[in-house]
Amino acid sequence: MLNSILNPSLPLGEGLFDPQNENENQDATAEPEMPEGIKSMEKEAMIAAERGDINHAIQIFTKVIKECPGNGSCYNNRAQAYRLLGRTDSALVDLGTALRLSEGKGKVASNAFCQRGTLLRKDGQDEAAMDDFRSAAALGSGFAKSMLVELNPYAAMCNAMLRKVFTEMSASKE
Repeated sequence: MLNSILNPSLPLGEGLFDPQNENENQDATAEPEMPEGIKSMEKEAMIAAERGDINHAIQIFTKVIKECPGNGSCYNNRAQAYRLLGRTDSALVDLGTALRLSEGKGKVASNAFCQRGTLLRKDGQDEAAMDDFRSAAALGSGFAKSMLVELNPYAAMCNAMLRKVFTEMSASKE
């Protein structure tokens, strides 16, 4: 739910890590078990973000990270909040940490690669973005797969040609 609100361009199920579905990807690097109080703090941060109180969400995510520094999902979530505030450098640091902790495997890594790829693309670093989207696609991300198609110059050229053909066909029928 939070992901859909905060990043509507991502397909459902992409983006923020859902701590309730952490066993979704069986070959994922195991996240350290969080005590129940810490899990509730993370949920509180997500609720704050859903309300639009991003700064408060970051404060809570930071507390959670201090309590469970080995949990990559919290770094992913805080990176998402930093992105929403335009704090790209902070987001990139957290995404790097999430990737290091996840060892580039599982849902945490997939989400981190997607977020970092999006930031790199926004910064005009399309080749680096494609590398991250390839990594996320290899981990099963549908969003990353669609971004690879969109960034592929040959696919863009083919799509432009097809649009032209269909536009001309539509115009000739009128």
